[in-house]
Amino acid sequence: MSFTFMAAQFRDYYETLGVTKGSSADEIKSSFRKLARKHHPDLAKDKKAAEEKFKEINEAYEVLSDPEKRKKYDEYGANWQHAGNGFGGGHPGGAGGRGGSGGFGGFPGGGYGQADANDFHFGGTGYSDFFEQFFGTRRGRGYGGGVDFEETPQRGRDVEADILVTLDEVIHGATRQISFRKGDSPQIQTYTVKIPKGVREGQRIRLAGQGGGGGAHGESGDLYLRVKLQQHPDFRFEGSDIHHELEVPPWKAVLGGEVTIPTPDGRAKLKLPPGTQNGRKFRIPDRGLPEKGGSRGDFYAIVEIAIPETITPEERTHWEALSKSG
Repeated sequence: MSFTFMAAQFRDYYETLGVTKGSSADEIKSSFRKLARKHHPDLAKDKKAAEEKFKEINEAYEVLSDPEKRKKYDEYGANWQHAGNGFGGGHPGGAGGRGGSGGFGGFPGGGYGQADANDFHFGGTGYSDFFEQFFGTRRGRGYGGGVDFEETPQRGRDVEADILVTLDEVIHGATRQISFRKGDSPQIQTYTVKIPKGVREGQRIRLAGQGGGGGAHGESGDLYLRVKLQQHPDFRFEGSDIHHELEVPPWKAVLGGEVTIPTPDGRAKLKLPPGTQNGRKFRIPDRGLPEKGGSRGDFYAIVEIAIPETITPEERTHWEALSKSG
């Protein structure tokens, strides 16, 4: 697998999701779900094209569903390069600066010489270059590459970046090729990263010695890939459990009956008893995420009674008759 690093291009996340800047959180969520179902790789004929589109939709939703990320994105928009990434990029003493004594992110150092967090360019993490440079890469403590008047070895900074992990990779484990280039170096380093079965949101995968360079022949820092679970149109995750909002029409809730639901292991049938109430949970054991020891969490189908927004004149007649009989 090869990776090409190009100058990051601005991404219009609102356009990607087909919403506007004034859209509410619910409207953004609804649009994401519709698009994610439409372009889900498991349902598409052209899986490679669907995977890329699905990543774009996920990335847009990750930003626009997070109030802090959305606020930053709205504030800078196409002028995102002036925003930095939380470490003072482009300002004196910051990642793109050459002066001042503030160093990087409040740590002593400066902007000289060694590649720091903002100088890393990644491929294969599941995110676009735009996301990586605007939201992704963070810097830990360590040597900042500043002017060093002592020949005391200093350890390089640790660097952290996000890696997008799919539900299938969480359940079965996987290996992924990622690559990165430091600063203006022409050398692209490629590594095969093992994504362990049952990996969790926020867990970090360590690449020892691949962070910022050390000072005075000190050892390099480490590179950490922080796991971000890919958003799913049908599921949400709580620990090792998976939750699915099961839309049920009113008559099915009243009369009961069989429904088919999606699970990570394929579709399953669920029998609803008559008089099923909104919010009721139905548990399917061992269909959740992997746990230590080889077991799995549970899958919960949570009933959400779907009230029709519009009805035909004939349907209105039936509802009115039901109202009178009630």
